[in-house]
Amino acid sequence: MELGIYHEFPVLPGRSQAECFAAGFDIVDASEEYGLDVMWLAELHFDKRRALAASPLVLGTAIAARTERIRIGTSVQVLPLANPLRIAEEAATLDHVSKGRLIFGVGRSGVVKTYEALNIAYSESKDREIECLEIIQRAWQEDNFSYKGKFYDIHDVTVVPQPVQQPTPEIRIAAVSVETFPAAGKAGQGLFLSVRHEDVRMFKQHIDVYRKAWTDAGHPGEAPVYLRCPGFVAKTDAAAQEAYGPTLMRHFQNQSRLLADSSRRQNSPPDHPRWKTSQRLTEITLEETLRGSVFIGSPDTVVGKLKDLQRDIGLSGVQLETNCAGLADHAAEREAIRLLAREVKSAFR
Repeated sequence: MELGIYHEFPVLPGRSQAECFAAGFDIVDASEEYGLDVMWLAELHFDKRRALAASPLVLGTAIAARTERIRIGTSVQVLPLANPLRIAEEAATLDHVSKGRLIFGVGRSGVVKTYEALNIAYSESKDREIECLEIIQRAWQEDNFSYKGKFYDIHDVTVVPQPVQQPTPEIRIAAVSVETFPAAGKAGQGLFLSVRHEDVRMFKQHIDVYRKAWTDAGHPGEAPVYLRCPGFVAKTDAAAQEAYGPTLMRHFQNQSRLLADSSRRQNSPPDHPRWKTSQRLTEITLEETLRGSVFIGSPDTVVGKLKDLQRDIGLSGVQLETNCAGLADHAAEREAIRLLAREVKSAFR
């Protein structure tokens, strides 16, 4: 079982941006010291109340320079927002600086205002994501290539450097739409799902499609499925809920506003899933959240829920959002990382 945390370098109440970065890097250091497997880095833009992680590849390179063991993942690199050749260069550079520790997680995000700020049509996001990923993979594997697509026309380009990990770093796809599941399986790419309060078993039918496509394409082993979700570990269930509850509830409020804003910008009808989820997040309680596929509790509780999902959907690993709105106590978050690495991880050896 791969265990990591999802890190936004959150904005902390009453702290300067410099202090927030310092606290964020201390969480990185704790994750390296205690033995977590992966530090997952967000890409978030233009939200001064939420997070400072605008450039996961820059942050990842800084992390690579101060660590020796922990892997560095992007969760996610939002492919449609930047030129794929530039992403290929910078991600390969990170792979070199980290000596081959990059996991390249990609997606397209659902924050419409970011696309509008960068003058990119959100309606093009899926097609751009597919095209960008194809270009990046070719850039990493071919000495010289040309490409003509809907959005990019590339002639006679050699990308330098190419990554340490050949033919490419491990690629994982954030599954949002139904068609992503078979496409990721056919391509032999890892899949990760994101839940806030839901039970990830609701994706079981799609996971089965993903795994069949993986097997049919001749890829070895079992297709891996990973999960990003809220999570916090403390000595007891009550202590974990007390420490994590306020930041989780604030996170739900923030997500509700984001979803509502994206729905308005897209002129989504009232019955659109974004509107429904936005409303749901304004009403949800911590007790309801705990019934979903989240990992908030003692080491024994977290181990039990992980083993249940390992049995039910073949879960390969998780990235836990340990301070998703910046309200968790820093010392408590450090202790949560220690318990996750030392006590939860040991149950899967």
